[in-house]
Amino acid sequence: MAFDFIAGETLWIDKPLEWTSFDVVKRLRSVIQHRLHIRKLKVGHAGTLDPLATGVMIVVTGRSTKLIEQLQAGVKEYVATLQLGATTPSFDLETEIDAYFPTDHITGEMIEQVLTRFRGRIEQVPPAFSACKVDGHRAYTMARKGRDVELKPKELVIDEIEIVDFCQQEMSLTLRIVCSKGTYIRALARDIGEALSSGAHLTALRRTRVGDISIDDCLSVDRAVEIIRNADVVMPEIE
Repeated sequence: MAFDFIAGETLWIDKPLEWTSFDVVKRLRSVIQHRLHIRKLKVGHAGTLDPLATGVMIVVTGRSTKLIEQLQAGVKEYVATLQLGATTPSFDLETEIDAYFPTDHITGEMIEQVLTRFRGRIEQVPPAFSACKVDGHRAYTMARKGRDVELKPKELVIDEIEIVDFCQQEMSLTLRIVCSKGTYIRALARDIGEALSSGAHLTALRRTRVGDISIDDCLSVDRAVEIIRNADVVMPEIE
């Protein structure tokens, strides 16, 4: 069966570290256009991942781009590692540590108790370093210029949140999180740190599932490129 990228195909990609979601789309679009000998093709993705995050990214082509809203509405699962006792302006490693906090009082039992506050329907203020728009401008553009950014809280749902690993000596906490569309795991790290009467920021993030698609279903960018270059494809009709 041939790929029909114009009628629409869906590709499940394991986004590499330090790539933007746009980098992935741009790379695949370029390869598909070259394969089809065309200059334009609609290619999009369902659910942005930060450059410092890896994992499941759904890429759609052609007329399947109409499905983006439906695809990104699926429940998402993440494995996130938090560094307790320190904060950064971006709530992750994009920016340098700006404050340190005490951690001697934090125990595994305390973390378990605090996590109960984050299960179910909650409100979350998005990070200033995010793609949310304020007065027509992206929040991250304003934040990187040192401007104050005020964002309104958004309602979301966290179905599951559990401890995968906690190293008390290093104050490193790894969580598995199942949540709704629109959840910022960086903001969740911030809020967990505050709830622990300390601080926290994200040091690693991997999206392991979107809807029914798991990380095991995904291709690396290189493997996807190889498949596109060698697979049978439906060529566009010549007008």
